Amino acid sequence: MSFAVNSQPLRIAVLNRIFKPTGGGAERYSIALVEQLAQRHEMHIFAQDIDHHWPGVVYHRIPTPFVKPRWINQLWFATATWWLTRKGFDVVHSHENTWHGQVQTVHVVPVKYGLLHGRSGWRMFLRYLKIVTSPRLLAYWWLEHARYRVRSDRRIVLASQRLQPIMESAYPRSDLLCTVLTPGVAHVHEQASPEEKLAARAKLALPSAGCCILFVGNDYRKKGLPALLGAVTHLPADCYLAVVGNSSQIAGFQHEVQTRGLGERVFFLGALNPVDVAYRAADCLAHPTLEDTFAMVVLEALAFSLPVVVSGADYCGISELLVHEQDALLLEDPRDSMALGSALNRVLSDSVFRAHLQTHGKRFARQYLWSEIALQQEQIYKSVSH
Repeated sequence: MSFAVNSQPLRIAVLNRIFKPTGGGAERYSIALVEQLAQRHEMHIFAQDIDHHWPGVVYHRIPTPFVKPRWINQLWFATATWWLTRKGFDVVHSHENTWHGQVQTVHVVPVKYGLLHGRSGWRMFLRYLKIVTSPRLLAYWWLEHARYRVRSDRRIVLASQRLQPIMESAYPRSDLLCTVLTPGVAHVHEQASPEEKLAARAKLALPSAGCCILFVGNDYRKKGLPALLGAVTHLPADCYLAVVGNSSQIAGFQHEVQTRGLGERVFFLGALNPVDVAYRAADCLAHPTLEDTFAMVVLEALAFSLPVVVSGADYCGISELLVHEQDALLLEDPRDSMALGSALNRVLSDSVFRAHLQTHGKRFARQYLWSEIALQQEQIYKSVSH
């Protein structure tokens, strides 16, 4: 990563309640930027759950006196980080709902949009009544409005182009403050050799023979695992599924796996850090998500030369940027197990088409390198620094 020679180092506070690679896409987004920017700036992490070590990064653990309810913990985290960062930093960058911080990165659909979008008349009245009678919703509502309040020293970073019209709808005045900075990848890799694939499968205790379909996500249901299990039943017997993500959700799907007769074809691997070994073990990635503002895992899979089957743009932000049947196969309805199975079978059985997807997927991923995205983030920091 290269910065301008005359660039002055900044002292930057980054706010994340969870700062560990297994936390999810938003956490990995924040971590990747910190790792890039730590080469040039003094980075301070303020978090409650930390599992990360990087040269030159200073970690500040925030106590967690209120694990539940989450809205009280959110208020506590916002208050504690405000107190600790009110002095001594050039920039405060929040990935959380806080009223402070010159830079606010948005990873998910705003609460206000989710509560009010598409409602009018009595339905709007009832929704406002629900908000004013709920301490939880009032807390999130207040924090969010404070977070997106227009200030001359504030910039709002959207992690997906898909969030831009949503923000314009929910907070019209914030439009001039918004910039889109998508997730990225550190490197683009060549396809794993047969030897590398076998070694990766052995490391994960996966079958050495057959076609491995990879699923990565912490919220199995939201990311489309039920439809994917249905799709696997329509695939040849030598196709199996490797599931990477939050191990606490495994028990809830074991019964469905057994009911479908997939006990020997579905392998739950839990959370992996890093996920690289799973990308090398797989033959393709399936991401039939029901809701993703971007889907960082898709970009990472493309960077590892994996062909990808993913939900279309109505469900997944990155799909707005992908070309169907060129960069990836896009699903009109990710709930349709038959269509998902057909798409996966096409990828796994047609070597020419698979190579076509791999070539264009890598080309797509090269446009989204963290080194370049970090330079853009640095310019945002400079625009608001004291």
